Amino acid sequence: MNRRQVLLSLGLLTSGRLLAAPSAQAKLLLVFLRGGYDAANVLVPITSEFYYASRPNIAIPRGATFPIDSDWGLHPALAESLHPLFAKGEAAFIPFAGTEDTSRSHFETQDSIELGQPLNARSYGSGFMNRLAAALGSSRAISFTNQVPVAFRGEAQVANVALNTVGRAGVDARQSALIAEMYKGTPLDTQVAEGFSARDTVMRDLGDEMVAAGRNAVSARGFEVQARRIARLMRGDYSLGFVDVGGWDTHVGEGGATGQLATRLEELGHGLAAFAQAMGPAWRDTVVVVISEFGRTFRENGNRGTDHGHGTVYWVLGGSVRGGRVAGEQARVARETLFQDRDYPVLNEYRALLGGLFARLYGLDADRIAQVFPGAAAKDPGLI
Repeated sequence: MNRRQVLLSLGLLTSGRLLAAPSAQAKLLLVFLRGGYDAANVLVPITSEFYYASRPNIAIPRGATFPIDSDWGLHPALAESLHPLFAKGEAAFIPFAGTEDTSRSHFETQDSIELGQPLNARSYGSGFMNRLAAALGSSRAISFTNQVPVAFRGEAQVANVALNTVGRAGVDARQSALIAEMYKGTPLDTQVAEGFSARDTVMRDLGDEMVAAGRNAVSARGFEVQARRIARLMRGDYSLGFVDVGGWDTHVGEGGATGQLATRLEELGHGLAAFAQAMGPAWRDTVVVVISEFGRTFRENGNRGTDHGHGTVYWVLGGSVRGGRVAGEQARVARETLFQDRDYPVLNEYRALLGGLFARLYGLDADRIAQVFPGAAAKDPGLI
């Protein structure tokens, strides 16, 4: 048996590339985007005419995206941050990912994911990140949140460091009044006044939900500074980290290539890139997984936003990640492939997906993965 056959038999060689062996120095940061971010406007299905027809006001124009393969393009707000990592093979995207929970409730689905248990047998006694810390034994865990999240509940000890408070809207009532005054007496007077009035009405109806959906997570604004602080701690003794970022519940005025979502993506992307840079040599042994409780409706709504959906897109970043590609099971983006004629389907169940990542990253066997995700069979996405 030659060397190649030995590597193949051990699962260390895939498509001619040598995979990294499980590292004792491996570090994992889970980034939870609370509010359900609009995945279809981040990883854009550029070959789908149905996408452009479904989003006449908020679709990302073909010429504005950064094509990453023949079917998908990346939102331009991530051009300076995530795209360079993708080009270096240090970032990958997994579309059609998520949970089997179909409640479309922020709290219900966030809890489902963080618990990591079968939907019909849930217990709030422990979350999957805490069980992962227990399975790893000597790993030190830290949560960069105002309180220990559901994912880190359990018997294993977890440090907790609050980073920030939730951010506020970009244009407040005083600024709105000043803008309206600027247009008073002009041909746009009526349109501007009606626009602010409609926005205020909708925000009164949805504002409490949008803030609550974030569960006091830090906002994307200023995340770059926070990410560098996280890196300083993760470079040291901590090997498991969790941070949540709020503000992704875009029911109203989501925007397309520019606007509300684009601004948040730009800030998030710069934060993740700053984290990668600040980790220094430890970036080689670090994996960052970005998830959200669900995606958004594929069609835009009457407020030029999107509502609660189902399937979403996960991001996997890291110095030894086999990136530069879109991974996982995929489907053609068309009306007939939507879930309940409204959302992305879930083809890559999150427990199987994360179980596969953890098995490769830490060299965990099936029994220990079962401790982390009871009742789930790990499925290796081939990214580590």
